[in-house]
Amino acid sequence: MAFVSLKGYKVDKIDFIANLENGTKVQMGNKYQYNVQYGNNNMCKGEFDIEIFDSQHPDKFKIHVVMTGFFEFKKGEKKEIIHTETFKALFPCVKAFIITISANCGIPPIMIPEIDIDNQQIYRIDNNLQ
Repeated sequence: MAFVSLKGYKVDKIDFIANLENGTKVQMGNKYQYNVQYGNNNMCKGEFDIEIFDSQHPDKFKIHVVMTGFFEFKKGEKKEIIHTETFKALFPCVKAFIITISANCGIPPIMIPEIDIDNQQIYRIDNNLQ
């Protein structure tokens, strides 16, 4: 049985700035943040906040997306495991969304690189949902 199950997701925020002249070379950078809040009945929500930008001219090109995923998790599972498994479940949704919005805005599709969450330090703050 899987540790977590993605029940749905929603996009909470999209900022898109593309003020580049034709032929401009873009040097992509990105930063992200992922947080999980726990509720009742083995439910939690994960918030994925990511910015993709031109590292030379971030005021000319930026995509900022905040997506929230809603999950059910296996009772008794460690929060660190839930954190990484919810990230792995939501990441493909975020990646596909960024590809879609960039392609639909008339620029080459932006493909964010894979993120190895298993080798990241996870800082735990217990903050339950109300």
